[in-house]
Amino acid sequence: MKWPAALLALSLATLGGVMADARLTAPPVADAAITGTAFPAKLSEFGFFADGARQVPAARVYPYALNTPLWSDGAEKLRFIYLPEGMQLIADGEGLLQFPVGAAILKTFAFGEGAERRLIETRVLLRRADGWVALPYRWNAEQTEATLALAGGRIDLVTPAGEAISYAIPNKNQCKTCHASSNKVTPIGPKARNLSVRWMGDMLKAGKLDRLPPGGATMPVWAGYTAKSPAEPFARAYLDVNCAHCHQPGGGASNSGLDLRWEQSDPHAFGIGKRPVAAGRGAGENEFSIVAGHPDESILLYRMASAAPGIAMPELGKASVDKQGVAVVGRWITEMDQ
Repeated sequence: MKWPAALLALSLATLGGVMADARLTAPPVADAAITGTAFPAKLSEFGFFADGARQVPAARVYPYALNTPLWSDGAEKLRFIYLPEGMQLIADGEGLLQFPVGAAILKTFAFGEGAERRLIETRVLLRRADGWVALPYRWNAEQTEATLALAGGRIDLVTPAGEAISYAIPNKNQCKTCHASSNKVTPIGPKARNLSVRWMGDMLKAGKLDRLPPGGATMPVWAGYTAKSPAEPFARAYLDVNCAHCHQPGGGASNSGLDLRWEQSDPHAFGIGKRPVAAGRGAGENEFSIVAGHPDESILLYRMASAAPGIAMPELGKASVDKQGVAVVGRWITEMDQ
């Protein structure tokens, strides 16, 4: 059983059974470790989990899921938000929720099912007084502890698709690369438009969210995609989540001029008929980011469909190709008016 679905099906007020017992007996989260200046050497020093191996969250650590998640070699991701006592999230329209000082966002990457599931890393974002700090923690073979991995690391594993890869844990600077906006570290995932209305409603009832954003979630639920689904909203959501943290004004790839944010409505800005600023071998023999009606001539899809260094996009966070993502974006381009 995958914890995100199981946890999110439960009330935020009670997690029931052994999970509730673990939470009741667990020590409180170490707020000083979040707000201080040090980088704790062990994930357990924060106290985010009542049971780390089973990813049972401690008190005031709330599991959540994204409608359209970032793809990382097919890894299962277990996401959590920690809020200090008496604090709440602030909604800012459909955009990123605003977090108080002392809050944290956690994302654990795992591969395998059931007893074979293996926790690989937990990435932590800490909201300190001077901004966000991103730290990667690598789980040991015994699955009892995760250790700070400032230099990153590599792990040989087999993806759910059966591909043998060298999985990369990002170093601290690479964390900044993806989480940088206008030279400041910032969260990527928990935008109101990409969170379920039910989850936000539960957080509101629990006093952990100040208000519900108008209109509710707008991004589609990726797991619900079928061949009968409209391609455009799924493709645009995929590009927003997987690419727009760099490809937007102020992002790490803003010099490309490509803006893949969900809210961007200018077709040329998100790539249709747009020539690359400097793609090099990443363009292949193609001339435009997107050629309406012709996915095989579109640089964007060419780079998505490659795992080769210097060609693959995203540049970080993948060692294999997301075939479903390529298929959905390809279908969107195919169906465009020419």
